[in-house]
Amino acid sequence: MTDTKKNRPARRPDCVTEVRRGNTVLVVSGYFKQGTTATAADKMMKVLEAESAAGHKPPFTV
Repeated sequence: MTDTKKNRPARRPDCVTEVRRGNTVLVVSGYFKQGTTATAADKMMKVLEAESAAGHKPPFTV
């Protein structure tokens, strides 16, 4: 995998998550669109509505 700095935004990430698996650390940086008015809750509601309309069922049952 190549690390090219020209593809990285000049601003700091909006969120950073670290996942540790044994001796490996995976760092994920997230950037949100600037100037948007939609909240994370709005985006999640759209995902849930789309899954419901498509008839998606969770992979587990109780």
